[in-house]
Amino acid sequence: MSQNPDFSLPSPTDTASGPRRRSVQCVGPHGLHRMSYLEWGDARNPEVLVCVHGLTRNGRDFDDLARALAPRYRVICPDVVGRGLSSWLPVKDDYQLPTYVADMITLIARLDVDTVHWVGTSMGGLIGMIIASMPDNPIRRLVLNDVGPVITAASLARIGQYVGTAPVFPGFEAAEAYIRAVSAPFGHLSDAQWRHLTESSVREVEGGWAMRYDPGIGDPFRKTPTLEDVSLWPIYDAIGCPTLLMRGAESDLLTRETADEMGQRGPRARLVEIPGVGHAPTLMDAAQIAPIRDFLLGGEAVR
Repeated sequence: MSQNPDFSLPSPTDTASGPRRRSVQCVGPHGLHRMSYLEWGDARNPEVLVCVHGLTRNGRDFDDLARALAPRYRVICPDVVGRGLSSWLPVKDDYQLPTYVADMITLIARLDVDTVHWVGTSMGGLIGMIIASMPDNPIRRLVLNDVGPVITAASLARIGQYVGTAPVFPGFEAAEAYIRAVSAPFGHLSDAQWRHLTESSVREVEGGWAMRYDPGIGDPFRKTPTLEDVSLWPIYDAIGCPTLLMRGAESDLLTRETADEMGQRGPRARLVEIPGVGHAPTLMDAAQIAPIRDFLLGGEAVR
């Protein structure tokens, strides 16, 4: 397997009272790799919440959500392979949804639980959708953060312009400026929140700072034509569990038309729209965390 330069480093949040950094060995089309993850809360708690990040992000994105829900859940925040502290794949074409889905099934088996709740942002939501659409799947409640069964060509083109192309930044301030620029659709964040996102997104290398993901994750992405929208309605329609849909009101990846249709078919997702935000809500503040907490811990989803 291709070794992430940072794989052996401890998480800066590893403390006696904070999350625990662990890893699980997975198998892909071209061999073995390790997926790193953070575990919050009581390791003996049978109630498990899996939180999976977006395309170029990592499990640290869910620090605030995990901290809020750890009293009720064993919260698991993986770094999808090629990101964060997980291994890098030697064959870049393996950075595809089937690989990610297989890894998550291996992770759930490692956790030794039969069922989980799931929060997925963008790519993490697509992984959750695919798993939740399968017969006898373990997902009992599903939160899709700004993603659905239609991925717009415009959003794919925008993401393709920056994924895997970031330079080495001469200083941390330059890295933060880049994160603020490419993540502008996240909406208004405090300076402390931008700093957290930057600290978890970059690593120090010779000559400066680099993104904490394998640049190769962009290779298969750019090979996919983006001339038209991608439709995954048969997958969505097969989902049977209660589903909550979070949407940035200005999102270019999940249109309001698609969100409305998601409320009328398949699991008939309940929609919560976040004003002043594009793709995607960061789930870093109380106003965005509250509807997720209420949905996960409440009764059946509002239809």
